[in-house]
Order: sequence, then C-alpha cells, then structure tokens
Amino acid sequence: MGAMAQSPPARLDRTDLTILRELQNDGRLSNLDLSKRRNLSATPCLNRVKRLERDGFITGYGAFVDPEKLDAALMVFVEIVLDRTTEHVFEEFKRAISDIPEIVECHMLSGGFDYLIKARVRDMAAYREFLGTSLVSLPIVRESHTYVVMEEVKCTTAIPIHVT
Repeated sequence: MGAMAQSPPARLDRTDLTILRELQNDGRLSNLDLSKRRNLSATPCLNRVKRLERDGFITGYGAFVDPEKLDAALMVFVEIVLDRTTEHVFEEFKRAISDIPEIVECHMLSGGFDYLIKARVRDMAAYREFLGTSLVSLPIVRESHTYVVMEEVKCTTAIPIHVT
C-alpha cells in the first residue's frame, strides 16, 4: 500500500480472472483443487498463479479471524482533521499511526476531513483510552469525529472480478 498503483503488466484472460476469483473466495485452495475447477493440468495452473503473484495481482494470503474472540469486538470509524495540510504534516501523521495496532485501516480522503480511520478495540472504555492516548493527543490533530458501528452488515476484502 502507499505506493501508486501501476497499470497491469499484462492483460488477464478469462482463466486468470477465474483463478483470482477462486483464490479470493478460498486462499487455502490447493493447486490441485484449483486446477480441477479450471480444467487445467496442475503445472499450467501453478504457473499462472506464480505469474499472478510475480506481476502483483496476488499480493498475499491471510486468515480471517473473529474479532470478538480476540477481544476486539467494537469497531469504530474516526474522521481526523489535521491542523495543517502540508506534506510534512501528512508524513508525520502517517508515521504516528503506522504502529498503532488498533488501527486496521486508514485512508486519506478529499472533502470535509483529512483521514478516515477504521479501528477495532475491546469496548467503549478501551476506545476512550485509544482515542486519548493515540489519536487526539497528537499535536497535528485538530479534531476527530467518531462513528461507532452498531452492526456490521457486509464485510469483504474481495475485489469484484467480472469474468465474461
């Protein structure tokens, strides 16, 4: 993340797109199972996956975990307004929040505020502590607005892949 997205090095065909979609749905899918689903032999399938990884279409693999079981049930979104909008302040903010484990996403936006943070904490008391010690205590933060998630309706990391 952080770097500008580059244009895809090669055009993806229907098989590549389907492989990406299958792996998004189940990153633990074995090469043998994946090749069977695509009617490919194992070696060409593995070569395609390796090329998709090498070309940066596949950027990693991971496990989805239950936040409630890990004492991080409360999700909040926080709008952050900085005191100034200069490159130096943006860099200082990025450095300050990069190692805060409760922050699971942070996005610079255009509009009425500078950053939108998605954070997970144990409960409201933990959030108050997080807010006071990690965010609003930064001298470059002018204001924050918090939105507490009452119900998570949809959550996915899958990018829509349309195979024609």
